[in-house]
Amino acid sequence: MTERASWPDRTRLPIEPFQEVGRVERTVAGSDPIEWPVEVSAPTGAPNVLVVMTDDVGFGASEVFGGPIPTPTYARLAERGLRFNRFHTTALCSPSRAALITGRNHHVASTGIIMEFSTPFPGYHSIVSRSVGTIGEILTQNGYGTAWFGKNHNVPDWLTTPAGPFTLWPTGLGFEYFYGFLGADAHQFRPAVFEGTKPIDPYLGREDDYHLDADLADHAVTWIRTQKAVDPEKPFFAYYTPGTAHAPHHAPKEWIEKFSGQFDHGWDEQRVRTFERQKELGVIPQDAVLNPTPDHYRRWDDLSEDMQRVCARQMECYAAALAHCDHQIGRVIDAIEELGELENTLIIYIQGDNGSSAEDPTGHGLTSEIGVLANGLVDDESFMVENIEEFGGRWFQNHFSHGWAHAMNSPYQWDKKIASHLGGSRTSMVVSWPAHIRDDGGLRSQFTHITDIVPTILDAAGIPMPEVINGFEQVPLNGASLMPAFDDPQSPEAHTTQYFEVIANQGIYHEGWMANTAPKRLPWVGMGETTPDPFDEYEWELYHLDEDFTQSRNLAAEHPDKLEELRRVFLDEARKNQVLPLDDRYIERLRPENRPQHGGGRTVYTYYPGTSRITEGLAPNMKNTSYRVSASITVPDGGAEGMLMTQGGWFGGNALYLLDGRPTFSYARSHYPNHKFTVAGDEPLTAGEHEVVVDFHYDGGAPGSGGEAVVKVDGAVVARGRVEQTVPVRISADETLDIGEDSGTPVVRDYEVPFRFTGGLRKVVIDTAPVFD
Repeated sequence: MTERASWPDRTRLPIEPFQEVGRVERTVAGSDPIEWPVEVSAPTGAPNVLVVMTDDVGFGASEVFGGPIPTPTYARLAERGLRFNRFHTTALCSPSRAALITGRNHHVASTGIIMEFSTPFPGYHSIVSRSVGTIGEILTQNGYGTAWFGKNHNVPDWLTTPAGPFTLWPTGLGFEYFYGFLGADAHQFRPAVFEGTKPIDPYLGREDDYHLDADLADHAVTWIRTQKAVDPEKPFFAYYTPGTAHAPHHAPKEWIEKFSGQFDHGWDEQRVRTFERQKELGVIPQDAVLNPTPDHYRRWDDLSEDMQRVCARQMECYAAALAHCDHQIGRVIDAIEELGELENTLIIYIQGDNGSSAEDPTGHGLTSEIGVLANGLVDDESFMVENIEEFGGRWFQNHFSHGWAHAMNSPYQWDKKIASHLGGSRTSMVVSWPAHIRDDGGLRSQFTHITDIVPTILDAAGIPMPEVINGFEQVPLNGASLMPAFDDPQSPEAHTTQYFEVIANQGIYHEGWMANTAPKRLPWVGMGETTPDPFDEYEWELYHLDEDFTQSRNLAAEHPDKLEELRRVFLDEARKNQVLPLDDRYIERLRPENRPQHGGGRTVYTYYPGTSRITEGLAPNMKNTSYRVSASITVPDGGAEGMLMTQGGWFGGNALYLLDGRPTFSYARSHYPNHKFTVAGDEPLTAGEHEVVVDFHYDGGAPGSGGEAVVKVDGAVVARGRVEQTVPVRISADETLDIGEDSGTPVVRDYEVPFRFTGGLRKVVIDTAPVFD
């Protein structure tokens, strides 16, 4: 029997309620009074915790660290807290997020790559082990209220459907509440949101003023207020991860207008201005060196005047998106202050899960991330110029030039994905905890890492890292608490060794030195030459970071013995942390056949009304093949219209629907006008039962080839037409297969979502291996 003195044992979760039971006899009168069981609560004085992490924001983006973008919320916290100028991520999205919520290295959490590119090896399969428990699980089972708002990108690609299983969704990982999206990015005006595990379309009825960042803040404020209204003594943990400033760089128009003309000087000049401002602020040492921009990068002066206007607009959109996001984060913090809870709330605000993204391959930015990066679309400059006002809005998935990314990562080398260099891994962080931190506005320069967040939260809350969670022995944490640095700016570095690896970009930090490889693939190269043995075949560099803050002086030739020593340390860490085998493929890993699939091998799929949000990894693969879509419907008297089946949306997808009663098939290779194809019957359907079919006859040949669409009603051909190009690789990062309605964006602008079918829909059958007549 558990003794009161030894309860609760926080090293083994869950913790059973404690009850002291006295004499229990046959009658109530003959029994001793008994107190109610005591449920576990957080340790006395444990703080509320708010962890904020933005997306794709480099060290030199925010004004707090010398950048051009005003982030007053970030600045406000810095003034009452601490700035960390040697904070490191993994250099890529899913890996950084897995490391943050588990306190383990990303390969230990089986997340060595983004979820869509997972491979079967232990460090890369994306199925987080139950021996790698999350901070949500730990705090929930220690008496905290817990919630996750915003971006997830930690659910395996093949598990992101409403059918589950949900064990690796936020609520399956121990968070009591989730409001956000699962994938790599979200259309800020038409996002695919889940509340818990339920898909919702929060923009419906708010089409003119909806923006996801404001919606996330609304829900976070409501949740926090409810927590404190119901149980004021119970601390909360809110994990707040907006998808901003990952592409698409969407912002309300009035926010974009605030930055009009502010970036006409270009990215080369901006990089220098930021570097100079960083020295003025003291966030980098006075002897720090500004790394030169590699020759591979586009130079501002090489652009035409028209493209300079376009690229300046792109940066205005990025700045507006981040500033607007910071404003919404400020609303959450205002709500905490209004509740009187700010004093004892530990706020950890990480500005970027990795460096800014330089994934634009041309240097003039792009209008559709999925189109260019996955599907080989080449943007037309005249189209960009003519549609300059569309940047930042609903009909573009805009991403800025790699030149702007490099400027946002000042003063370091390289960018997101390049884990070997600080431009990819080093972002900034501010920590505020008024009840504990006394050095307001202080600067901390100890080497710190994203795996340090969980140990810091546990240390602040007085909760040990559990040895067992739900019966599973736990893998030790890889990070170390930052609490000593809260009190002492000169506290010894607790994190003295840390490996880095993403896409075979390798690095090892050890006791002030860093050895790392030189990237073979540029940040914007998704597919290319692969290397059989990246450890031996990549060129290695050596830097003494204690004396070279910006990783600017390669000492490999001067200290070959030190380089070899660190390479051995890297290999040892790689073996211990499931990093091997090293793999420098990227987009090549995207093929769906590389990952598990429900009902793999089938070619016929039957769906019923109400089915929606079937993600691409679990939907019928209608790319690079012939297929048939058949819908069994009933048209009432007076006619019907609406969606029967659709996959994807404006930036790529297909749809079978009735428009003004006429059977219609539309296909989008991309958002370009010449990539939109529609085949429609001439007459509306009569009342009664009908079988509406589209047969797509694929031409064959190279991926993305065209074909003929044949629309039939009750076996009779009513229309046929050419689709000259199709989507070759990926329909969408966020839009889905929907039956009887359309969520997100429309495939063409002939209708508005949700465009629910107004007749009777019995079923839809999709056949990806049809035998045509």
